[in-house]
Amino acid sequence: MSTGLGDVAAVAHRLAVLLAAGVAPASAWQHVAASTGSPVAVRVAAGESLGAAAAGIPGLTGQGWRGLAAAVSVATESGSPLAPALREYARSLRELGEGERDARVALAGPAATARIVLVLPGVGILFGLALGFNTLATLFTTPLGWVCLGAGGALLVTAARWNRRLVAAAAPSSATPGLACELMAIGMAGGASLDRARRIVADALAAGGLDAEDVDGVLDLSRRAGVPAGELLRAEARERRAEARATAQERAAALGVRLMLPLGLCVLPAFLALGVVPLLATVVTSTVVSVQ
Repeated sequence: MSTGLGDVAAVAHRLAVLLAAGVAPASAWQHVAASTGSPVAVRVAAGESLGAAAAGIPGLTGQGWRGLAAAVSVATESGSPLAPALREYARSLRELGEGERDARVALAGPAATARIVLVLPGVGILFGLALGFNTLATLFTTPLGWVCLGAGGALLVTAARWNRRLVAAAAPSSATPGLACELMAIGMAGGASLDRARRIVADALAAGGLDAEDVDGVLDLSRRAGVPAGELLRAEARERRAEARATAQERAAALGVRLMLPLGLCVLPAFLALGVVPLLATVVTSTVVSVQ
């Protein structure tokens, strides 16, 4: 992956390695910007805040950058080491990126088939012209042709919109599953009290426009069991990321089958309406005229 979530993952991972090696944050950002060429990293290295540099980036990529900004903000406010959290975050982004790639692979076959089928009406028209049948005249100057044009066009538009909805439904809905748990673990690792860690995490998530996931269940378990919350929070974050990846893989696997529905119910009938029916009508009309 070299774009989208892959860019965020590459920046987060390299930043984690440099920080763990003792490189100062400002120098680490400069090295990351030079090695990755990421526009966001370049702006941060020039002195802009990560939140401001990531503002306005749409979709999952924007969520990924804002999640990284939230992690940096929580670590800075709580005085917690950032490198381990960045490694986990980079791994999460790569897994989600693989889910996006699975969806694109599932889409490739049906999309290629649809493109081929969409060319067939034109082939049918050219074939009719080569045989001496004026299919274009039938399409554009007869009531039957107008019906075929309207029906075929409507079917093609419906197929395109249906495909877009199916692809959108199969795409991951969040680039930051488990982020709230991870941020709470970061905040508490810095020695912050539970209430202060909650406030820091809530402020960071709100600043990035990110969803505030429920962490109360994990904290209650920590209190009842009498164990530190940090490891439980990280385990819960990993579990939520694994669930998100499994869901993305299931959706991608089902996408290839579901995309055959608009192909069979819309694209193929559109081919018949635009390519076959006008040709047959032209052949029949020409035969009747020649007989008379």
